[in-house]
Amino acid sequence: MTPEQITLVQQSFAKVAPISAQAAVLFYDRLFEVAPSVRAMFPEDMTEQRKKLMGMLAAVVGGLSNLDSILPAASALAKRHVGYGAKAEHYPVVGATLLWTLEKGLGEAWTPELATAWTDAYGVLSGYMMSEAYGAQSQAAE
Repeated sequence: MTPEQITLVQQSFAKVAPISAQAAVLFYDRLFEVAPSVRAMFPEDMTEQRKKLMGMLAAVVGGLSNLDSILPAASALAKRHVGYGAKAEHYPVVGATLLWTLEKGLGEAWTPELATAWTDAYGVLSGYMMSEAYGAQSQAAE
C-alpha cells in the first residue's frame, strides 16, 4: 500500500467511526445474506461481536502505517477464526461485504480511488491472516 492509500483508508474510517454501530449491523446483515452458512459460527446475540469487529477494524486501520505493530494480533485472530470454523474461502466474502458496507456508509465519499485503497488494505491483511491460519492451503483459495 502507498502512503496515500493508507491516508485514504484512515480518513475514510474516521468518517465511519461515528456510525460504527450501524455499520456493524449493516456488515453482519449483509454477510449473513450473502453467506448464510456462516451464521452458525456466530452467537445469537451479535451485540458484542459487532463491537469486536469495529474495535479490530479501528486497530488495523490505525496500524496501517506500521504493519508490524498489528501483525501479531492479526495472526492470533486468524488462528482463533480457524477454531470457529472459518475457512480460507470465507475471506473474499468477508472482504466484499466490508467493501459493500463501507460504500453504503460513506455514500458519495466512496470513490474508485478509495475502493482501491480499501481493497488493497484488505488484501494485505487477509493474505497475511490466511497464510498464518492455513499456510500453503490458503494459496488454493486465492
